Amino acid sequence: MITEELKALPKVELHCHLDGSLSHTFIEKRLGRKVSQSELSVSEDCRSLNEYLKKFDLPGKCIMNEAGLQEAGYDVLRSMKQENVCYAEIRFAPLLSETQDMNCNKVIEALLNGLERGKKDFGIEYGVITCAMRHHSEEENARMIRTARAYLGYGVCAADLAGAESLYPMSEFMELFKKTKALGMPFTLHAGECGSVQNILDSVEAGAGRIGHGIAMRGHADIQKELQKKGIGIEMCPISNLQTKAVESTKDYPMREFLNPRALDVQFDLDADDCSDEERNEQDNTYRVDTQLFQFLGILLEKHTPTLRTAKGAPHQNHVAAQLLKCFKHYSYAIFCKNNRKPPIAP
Repeated sequence: MITEELKALPKVELHCHLDGSLSHTFIEKRLGRKVSQSELSVSEDCRSLNEYLKKFDLPGKCIMNEAGLQEAGYDVLRSMKQENVCYAEIRFAPLLSETQDMNCNKVIEALLNGLERGKKDFGIEYGVITCAMRHHSEEENARMIRTARAYLGYGVCAADLAGAESLYPMSEFMELFKKTKALGMPFTLHAGECGSVQNILDSVEAGAGRIGHGIAMRGHADIQKELQKKGIGIEMCPISNLQTKAVESTKDYPMREFLNPRALDVQFDLDADDCSDEERNEQDNTYRVDTQLFQFLGILLEKHTPTLRTAKGAPHQNHVAAQLLKCFKHYSYAIFCKNNRKPPIAP
């Protein structure tokens, strides 16, 4: 497939960080100055997730008021429209945008307003995943999740745990997500991005519906089988994993292992994670993924969704788009909203 053909394929994005996916134009407009690409992206010699996360600081300054959050929501869907995304789950950390004049409710509502405007203009369905941060206290994170729970079914679809995994293991958050589960708030969890398979095990025990990254599960057939049995999907993000050195090269990436039809058939999806418009253009590849990784898309279509092909065997774009949206929304909501009801009063 050439770049334009890849762009034309309808896509579902389940792991996208708002502050890592803002366009260069938006950031410069909000900051009122020119911004070099080196201020936003790590170099090839980046050696860790902790180093990678420092690049989120500058975009984070752009979403510190209601106008910034509304524009950010609109901006990210506008960028996704260029990639023919039909459904996206946008994750962000509300507490990082709180100010004296803007509480957690206002933060969430501002982003939802921008996304809703983008949905109307670009035709992209969305859900918001609110991230607890590993460096925040349990009390702060619990307050944020309680607030976000009121918006479940009204734009918000789940919670998450993000941040420096190597410094704050999942074992420190078991009580937080026990409370989250009791609230009826579904959640996905970043785990196994930094080499700790125990973080994946703890996330499964906590009740995660999906796992973000899950790279540490490589070589652990027993754990892969456990997740496959429970129907827990893996949100795979090849480019960020390569940038943070979670894997050294595409040949080390475990997609083939997770997808091997003769083995365990782990459920996963392919996501951008953090992808500005400049990074897409710079790499001259739709999601900046090495060509060899895209060969698995054909396997996925043939193996898991044969109904997405016409009788002649060629994908029909409108039919594919409709079916992908239906299937992936069902997949997402089936995991995140099972046994949950909308709040009795809309926030």
